[in-house]
Amino acid sequence: MINEYYDLDAKYSRLTADFKRHAVRPRIGITSTFNDAQSQLNQVYYTSIVRAGGVPFIIPPYDILNGENWASDILDSLDGIVFSGGGDVNPLFFGEQPIRDLHAVATERDEMELLLARLAADRQIPILGICRGIQVMNVAFGGTVLQDIYQQGEGVWVKHAQDAPRFASSHTVTVEPGSLLHQIYGKEELAVNSFHHQAVGRLAPGFKVTARSVDGVIEAMESTEHKSILGVQWHPECLGNTWDTGNVFTWIVEEARSFHAAKSIHNAVLTLDSHCDTPMFFHENIHFGSRDPKILVDLHKMTEGHLDASIMVAYLKQEARDPESLQLATAKADDILNQIEAMVAEHPDACAIARTPSDLYVNKAHGLKSIMLGIENGYAIGEDLLNVERFRNRGVVYMTLCHNGDNDLCDSAKGLKEHGGVSPFGEQVIHEMNRVGMMVDLSHAAESSFYDALSISSTPIVCSHSSSRALCDHPRNLTDDQLRALAKAGGVAQVTLYAGFLREQASEASILDAVAHLNHMIDVMGIDHVGIGTDFDGDGGVPGCASASELINFTRQLLAHRYNAHDIAKIWGENFLRVMRQVQAVNEHIV
Repeated sequence: MINEYYDLDAKYSRLTADFKRHAVRPRIGITSTFNDAQSQLNQVYYTSIVRAGGVPFIIPPYDILNGENWASDILDSLDGIVFSGGGDVNPLFFGEQPIRDLHAVATERDEMELLLARLAADRQIPILGICRGIQVMNVAFGGTVLQDIYQQGEGVWVKHAQDAPRFASSHTVTVEPGSLLHQIYGKEELAVNSFHHQAVGRLAPGFKVTARSVDGVIEAMESTEHKSILGVQWHPECLGNTWDTGNVFTWIVEEARSFHAAKSIHNAVLTLDSHCDTPMFFHENIHFGSRDPKILVDLHKMTEGHLDASIMVAYLKQEARDPESLQLATAKADDILNQIEAMVAEHPDACAIARTPSDLYVNKAHGLKSIMLGIENGYAIGEDLLNVERFRNRGVVYMTLCHNGDNDLCDSAKGLKEHGGVSPFGEQVIHEMNRVGMMVDLSHAAESSFYDALSISSTPIVCSHSSSRALCDHPRNLTDDQLRALAKAGGVAQVTLYAGFLREQASEASILDAVAHLNHMIDVMGIDHVGIGTDFDGDGGVPGCASASELINFTRQLLAHRYNAHDIAKIWGENFLRVMRQVQAVNEHIV
């Protein structure tokens, strides 16, 4: 009789006995070392991930530049990533020559891991760096490493390469109160192990030190931009559960779980940014198909942030209003719209123009990003009412009645109260927009213009990029009374990421403020009347949500605030598209 230990049938039956629906366990990639032509990883790394509730995947060292889409395929399959310990980081990657006390560098790992860290951060994938991993993170994001702390560090006297077993603690670190590390462990002092002679040197931008040893060596760092990026210099995987209040492996798995949930929502719903000013950068020879550092919205960033659609506007600065200037304004609007269409046409396998909500869903089903057309400033139509229908026939879905200055249509929030609200010509324009199925956008409008337009328009109006004046007293923001009136009329207000509309101290604004504005607007208007209009490339963007690539962070914040998938779908576009359908249904033969 076969020993019960080797009875596969019995074990198989045990694994398949009772059907139980189980929660999705997030996938965590772990980088590995390379030795004697073998990829190697200490068992405690992946067992720590399993015990924390994740599914570990080993990432072998590989030539990332010659692997075609290998890096993207790896990262797209992961919900989190751990950069593990190992050999020294080559100082040439941070612009230094090797010193005498540099040890063996990890040639097979350095380039791959440094690039992988950047690519993972672009995708907002939660990152944990351990020992060498914290150093890799710091170099990848623009910092340096002390090649040898005893030669290059100041006043280093603690023994950081212990002879004691790996599971034993050899010194303590002081944790910054209020830091992520403090939240995880609930302590201001931790006893840690130590196996390094290199350490973080000059800190990378966007990070802060959150723990030091008593001799000043940096022992932990984290993102200052509300991102899930954390590094520790010690080896927590070897210490097990010696701290009863939590551990970094539980943290990375839970962050990965949140990231996975956000990705799942974005896969299921239509995500629309209702206001984007990228065409303002056309004169700088931008490349929409590359990850262009000059702009906040391109195909790479839309893909990384899981954004399906953006309404790109032809923005017109308010200039003179004589006949010649008005004709030039109309011509400029047409030229910008032509350039948007040409930009999209260059990438037919990746994006397409959308003119209706149904176009958006068709494009998403075919794996295409959508670009919709808008006009920011009714200055574009000049004195010719026929331009309204002509622009709608071009596919323009909304027109912002004014910008920063009164025009022939209405008074601006930053204007001189020329008309006392909407002008007689502006009233004709609104009626014509209603007739042809173009949405009326009142972002930038004075309160008088807002209420006039609300009473004039026969269809709901939108505020494509406006926030709450109750939280930030700026004339461009909407009062609670305006929000209530807008909701009562069936319209929507799209919270914007322009820092000056989120906090009076704009330099302090972050994604947390944008979520606070959205929460307040929902409290006042209800969940059916809000959305997101970033104003990216028009000075929109804040830490935590600084470009289209970071928009998935907004969804993670919504999940943390207990919004369900149905509510998030409304916020991410369905509310705005409901109004668009209603407006366009008035005259469906247009476009």
